[in-house]
Amino acid sequence: MKRVQISKLLICFAAAFSILFAFSATAEAQIAVKGEMVYTMAGDPIPNGVVLINNGVIEQVGSADRIDIPEAYKIHEAKIVTPGLIDARTVVGLAGYYNHPHDQDQLETSNAVQPELRAIDSYNAREFLVGYLRSEGITTMHTGHGPGAVISGQTMIVKTAGRTVDEALVDSTTMLAITMGPSVRSNFSSPGTRAKAVAVLRQDLIRAQDYAENRAAGEVSSRGLKMEALADLLDGKIKALVSAHTASDIITALRIQREFGFPMVLEGASEAYLVMDEIKEAGVPVVIHPKMIRPFGEAKNSSFETAAKLHEAGIPVVFQSGFEGYVPKSRVAKFEAAIAAANGLGMENALYALTMGAATVLEIDDKVGSLEMGKDADLVLFDGDPFEYLTNVDAVIINGKVVHTRE
Repeated sequence: MKRVQISKLLICFAAAFSILFAFSATAEAQIAVKGEMVYTMAGDPIPNGVVLINNGVIEQVGSADRIDIPEAYKIHEAKIVTPGLIDARTVVGLAGYYNHPHDQDQLETSNAVQPELRAIDSYNAREFLVGYLRSEGITTMHTGHGPGAVISGQTMIVKTAGRTVDEALVDSTTMLAITMGPSVRSNFSSPGTRAKAVAVLRQDLIRAQDYAENRAAGEVSSRGLKMEALADLLDGKIKALVSAHTASDIITALRIQREFGFPMVLEGASEAYLVMDEIKEAGVPVVIHPKMIRPFGEAKNSSFETAAKLHEAGIPVVFQSGFEGYVPKSRVAKFEAAIAAANGLGMENALYALTMGAATVLEIDDKVGSLEMGKDADLVLFDGDPFEYLTNVDAVIINGKVVHTRE
């Protein structure tokens, strides 16, 4: 008898909990964000602005004078509201917080050319650094295999929320990470020079041209993962993310891109200010090096002012946390943008590059990057200027859910 009563109580408790959970989920699905200033990145900033969120997407954006907030909506308030910030190049999720071999999957050194390696197979959605970047307002990351190999592997785009890679995933195969410069020979005995590295790359691309032609004709007898990835690059299905710092390496990258005609994004580019005409003529956007990069070796001529110079020249420039081989393994793109803002780029241009600009370069601007009706409800709520060092992130919303609060 007692067992029956206990069972009934457990069933009632479970039912009550389910109702409570359903109510909470419904309430969370409807959010109103009020900001003393709302930067939509799709027009002028809105003083005393409101963003309505319904079921994960942005429902309405405008002045509080023109928008009536329904009673069911939970209200969040902040001084400054922006779209979710986008890290345009990182290795977070493959490179981990502990800096031990067990959480370092960003660079496989058994072979210098491995385009077949997929970031999705190594990404850890629960990695501490993912949560750290989320707490700083980064809601979307372009992450994957790092620089240091002729082709180190594929990159991907994820949200910084989700318990698994499938829940976080935005795009599984975005670019191929390619490196031009001396960092390749520091990781591999061969190729040992720039000329050898480029020759290896060109030879594989020539083979991939034949493979792509046979694939298009339905004449591939045996699929190869390496050739499939390179053929996708040559067919324009994915882009090349080419890491090159010196002016000579940048020119080499542009020359290879012209020869094979693949779409390309330039990354690093410490000496980009020396070859801006060539970059602009090629129509190639730049994921500029972290502004606080250590200025030695191939990055010895890096400058705080490069982003401003590229922007003034009409070259799309966006920000990254990047990768350097020491703890904590990743910077925060927001702080890198702040340095550029203070060195000629300006606050709103830097914020655009960190949001809509990055979304455009990554070709996800139909989903994220600005606060517009129908887009993913990714927002960051600040208690002051986003680029002021003492400003706090009060809350982060991803896909219409509050995933971080300062409390």
